[in-house]
Amino acid sequence: MSYEMIALVMFLGMMGLLLTGQRVFGVIGFVAVTAALFLWGNGGAELGFSAAMKLMKWYPLLTLPMFIFMGYMLSESRIADDLYRMFHVWSGPVRGGLAIGTIGLMVAISAMNGLSVAGMAIGATIALPEMLRRGYDKVMITGVIQAGSSLGILVPPSVVLVLYGMIARVPVGKLWLAGVLPGLMMAALFIIYIAIRCWKNPKLGPALPKEERDMPLAEKLKLLRAGLLPLFIFFSMTGLFLMGVTSLVESSAVGAVTSMIAAAIKGRLNWQVMHAVMKKTLAITAMFMWIILAALAFGAVFDGLGAVKAIEAFFTKDLGLGPWEILILMQISYLIMGMFLDDTAMLIIVAPLYVPLVKALGFDLVWYGVLYTITCQIAYMTPPFGYNLFLMRAMAPPEITLHDIYRSIIPFVLIMILGLSLVIAFPDIALWLPEQFYSR
Repeated sequence: MSYEMIALVMFLGMMGLLLTGQRVFGVIGFVAVTAALFLWGNGGAELGFSAAMKLMKWYPLLTLPMFIFMGYMLSESRIADDLYRMFHVWSGPVRGGLAIGTIGLMVAISAMNGLSVAGMAIGATIALPEMLRRGYDKVMITGVIQAGSSLGILVPPSVVLVLYGMIARVPVGKLWLAGVLPGLMMAALFIIYIAIRCWKNPKLGPALPKEERDMPLAEKLKLLRAGLLPLFIFFSMTGLFLMGVTSLVESSAVGAVTSMIAAAIKGRLNWQVMHAVMKKTLAITAMFMWIILAALAFGAVFDGLGAVKAIEAFFTKDLGLGPWEILILMQISYLIMGMFLDDTAMLIIVAPLYVPLVKALGFDLVWYGVLYTITCQIAYMTPPFGYNLFLMRAMAPPEITLHDIYRSIIPFVLIMILGLSLVIAFPDIALWLPEQFYSR
């Protein structure tokens, strides 16, 4: 059997096993070690051990538990509740205002966390019940929360962009800056869509009653202070890193510490909060580490088979495609894989294969990192196994059915495809900010 055929069998075997419902890391690791034993005999058994040693020496991975800890600290200490109250009061008088405020909340949470799961948890537990109580259309707001939470992997400090930067050997600072304008653009597109739909059909998102809007201006301005702590956290973490004061790992530690300080300032740092934060941080970090460990082993087998060169030859020589056609095919492949894998597994399995090809085709790796991340956002919300679809099903109240969840994402997926197309057509949307910052 040729090496190309072995690589194809590995990939198809992995996808087939994933359909059985087994855990992602177990499937990837099993296929990797089995293939290694088949190819190299008893020596192949060392592959998993070697991947574990490589993982333990990967110093930048220390950022993962720090960023995850920070997000859960803000959630468990109810700082996110304060933020939503602020958006609730200031945007409530507008038709669809609470849904628009939810998008604003998701942007703020994304700027403090870097993961979509935290935004989903906060949106589903804080914003969703409130909007349902106010008579908002359940299908629309379900889509709002899923789409808004997906911004967490695009807006800095995106954990996905940190991992991509490690693999592609691209400065994380450039990637974070590159994600700012596309992330804000995507949020703006969501808001425009919500505003237009609710303007045409007020029943989808009624404005707050007049008695709730009659609040003294001084009290409204007081509520704006809820945004000062998140702004302080974001600057202390991302700002210091971009200014070169802290390294990436130091920046993540600063974010974790400042989130604890913020909780203490609010008088909400206690044993119950710490226990819940540590437990959730450990669970999510362990999940990431197992997936990365399995994917490193899988990638090592692929690399040993020469799959990178084979893929490059397949696209450029066998198919005879041009650079843009190859790029679009790669994005489509990410969308398909995203129906079965989460973003971390996709990144670590496929990025080592695609990044050299992207570089050979002459595309900017920072720009491609943004394209990959937006494609992951779309994949998060596409059936049958979109990550956000299952998270929403687990967190939503009983009156929201799986059918509602699937229907809710259709307009937002179309908006994301529009956003992806804009970034492909106009690369400066992603590249202008890092170029301005790093040209100083």
